[in-house]
Amino acid sequence: MARKVMLQHPLNSLIRRGYYGFSWTYLFFGWWVPLFRGELGVAALHLLFTLVSFGLWQLIVAFLYNRQFMIRMLEKGYVLADREEVMADARVALGIGAPAS
Repeated sequence: MARKVMLQHPLNSLIRRGYYGFSWTYLFFGWWVPLFRGELGVAALHLLFTLVSFGLWQLIVAFLYNRQFMIRMLEKGYVLADREEVMADARVALGIGAPAS
């Protein structure tokens, strides 16, 4: 199951909701998920791969999409901004370390 964690960009204080874990949303809606999350290039690639693989891509990526999305957001500069226990669970699930103090 997908679990929610809040993200915040330190430069402009923009807050986004991120998820980690299995994506039921991606399983049912496929390439529409990155499209609605504002990732047009990713959505186009996922549509192409879904068509070429006759839908098998959608089944596989449901296990991977939330993690990939979160890593892309962290690479863009977003930081985890939620309760400490939620952030600790997200760090473990995403395989990232705690921030340096």
